[in-house]
Amino acid sequence: MKVYGVIMAGGGGTRFWPLSRQEEPKQLLNLSGKDLMINETIDRIATVADKENIFIVTNVTQVPKMETAVAGRVAKDHILSEPSARNTAACIGYAALEILKKYGDGIMCIFPSDHFIKNQAAFTEILTEAVKAAETEDKLITLGITPTFPSTGYGYIKFDPKDTGLAKQVVEFKEKPDEETAQRYVESKEYAWNSGMFIWKASTILESFRSLLPDVYEPLMKIAEAMNTPREAQVIEEIYPTIPSISIDYGILEKSPDVKVISADMGWNDVGSWDNLGVLYDADEQGNVVAGKHIGIDTRDSIIYGSKRLITTVGVENLIVVETEDAILVCDKSRAQDVKKIVDQLKEEGQQEYL
Repeated sequence: MKVYGVIMAGGGGTRFWPLSRQEEPKQLLNLSGKDLMINETIDRIATVADKENIFIVTNVTQVPKMETAVAGRVAKDHILSEPSARNTAACIGYAALEILKKYGDGIMCIFPSDHFIKNQAAFTEILTEAVKAAETEDKLITLGITPTFPSTGYGYIKFDPKDTGLAKQVVEFKEKPDEETAQRYVESKEYAWNSGMFIWKASTILESFRSLLPDVYEPLMKIAEAMNTPREAQVIEEIYPTIPSISIDYGILEKSPDVKVISADMGWNDVGSWDNLGVLYDADEQGNVVAGKHIGIDTRDSIIYGSKRLITTVGVENLIVVETEDAILVCDKSRAQDVKKIVDQLKEEGQQEYL
């Protein structure tokens, strides 16, 4: 079967404010100093799915910049525009319909747009195996990451260790645990980190929507009826915002008996917030991760990111300092997840110029 790549790129990346903004979110930034995160994702999955078969699902406000960013890599008509953000279930269902109705059934390889994977060869190998499993077993396959430490920042997938196949039956999904629980998960060797990467047939996931998530399936079918007709854009505009907002994990994967996980160690990291910048840059002798111009005196274990101006620090430790043209962020590293609260407050105060 033909292999399709689907990149979910509609998020706002609020934890990377003030660099990430509504019209230019994290996936459209060059955080690594090499290329935009969206382009690194495209090139990564192009080792298994041809670029002509890659789709991007993004928010309508991001489409113009997305088209410019991926020009020459992804065709304009493969950039699917969401009129409103309705979480991952709607996003994946929309992409599945687009593929099935316009190009025929195939294997969908679904990825977030903002992950970092160090070992490309290992990623390609495991993705190839996952495609085979999805085609031959007709199951919902998720890629798990072999835990390297007891992380409290990731969800976990418990699998059946007695399953002898590479793709192992999923027993249950677990939310982000406390440190003691995470330690127990890692020691048991029966858990993988939940990476949010999925592989399955377009027809298989739509059948799962029909049986397990009818509230999402029904509006998707109204969109399907209009596809390949002059009314397609209008119907999507009208119907899409009415789709219930629910994640694919909660809506389908946690309910389905047909989910398997393939675990791998590929140097994966979810670059979700400023404190993760160390996966993209090497730290100096004082443990500082620096991108931009910086002079530090007695500065340790900090994240420094500058765009134009010189950043100077004296006697600080475990700080995040980010400088952009119109805003500066200073944050304790332990509070990196709370940067999104700044964005929430800016919205409440109507300070749209900083969003």
